[in-house]
Amino acid sequence: MRQEIITWNQVDQLIDHLMPQFDKEFDALLMITCGGIIPGGMLAEAMHINQILTASVDFPSEIHTPSDASKHKMAAWPYFLQFPEESLVRGKRILIVDDVWGSGRTINAVRSRLSGMAAMPLTCVLHFNPHRNLFAPSRPNYYAAITDAYIVYPWEISRGPEGILPGK
Repeated sequence: MRQEIITWNQVDQLIDHLMPQFDKEFDALLMITCGGIIPGGMLAEAMHINQILTASVDFPSEIHTPSDASKHKMAAWPYFLQFPEESLVRGKRILIVDDVWGSGRTINAVRSRLSGMAAMPLTCVLHFNPHRNLFAPSRPNYYAAITDAYIVYPWEISRGPEGILPGK
């Protein structure tokens, strides 16, 4: 898989590309950990959103079915490690932010749970990968770029080349 390393300047450009897309105001912004923390903070600051929420979602790496003990990683149900209380989101327009929409499992799990709490969720990512999307024709409401690459953001790079070289 092709890898693309993004600089801080490119992140700023992606945020600048997102800003004119927002045709609504939001009551709150929900950042998905860990990837959505930095872009979510940048968007919250730029949009003057003061109610900031976080969600942390985990998918078990494997599932053992009783019948054949086979592994079906993509069929795993989400486990919410952290999620806002219903009273914080009910009836509110919520912007969900993550860094990338690859398979779409995480952001769609968050969106579905918010919808179930009578919130009005909209999704936003820096990069959308339609080639990995498991929820087509669904796609992010807002995205800055389309890619088929594995994106490495500047907050993910460990200091030194061993953090970004394949196979290290």
